[in-house]
Amino acid sequence: MIVNDPAVLAEVTALVDAYEVALMTNDVEALDGAFWASPHTVRLGVAENLWGFAEIAAFRVGRAGGSPPRTRLRTEVTTFGADFAVANVLFRRDDTGKVGRQSQTWIRTADGWKVASAHVSLMQESADQRLASSNEKR
Repeated sequence: MIVNDPAVLAEVTALVDAYEVALMTNDVEALDGAFWASPHTVRLGVAENLWGFAEIAAFRVGRAGGSPPRTRLRTEVTTFGADFAVANVLFRRDDTGKVGRQSQTWIRTADGWKVASAHVSLMQESADQRLASSNEKR
């Protein structure tokens, strides 16, 4: 298996970038189009757990104003072979300054590359497990 084949990496990176544009412009059609239309698709968000494409699409339609504006701090895309990739994004919300993480599992389907699983979370202040465990040892 080839990891990060340049052509596959470029293809998925372009899709991750396009997804970000769609997210920031609340382009619901493009956002839905990025996800695998399957009952097996999962999106775990900051405040919601969505199981299956139908729940994901319903969430997007019902979400007033779309995603809060954010600035990407780091994006890492890794491809495995020609049909599987993961993308991880570190971002900062423009309004609150909170740092968040987004991960996506991309698969190549008959309809092109699609997100099969996604997770979005915000960092919790003082929740660094390394600090908690070092304090316990004292």
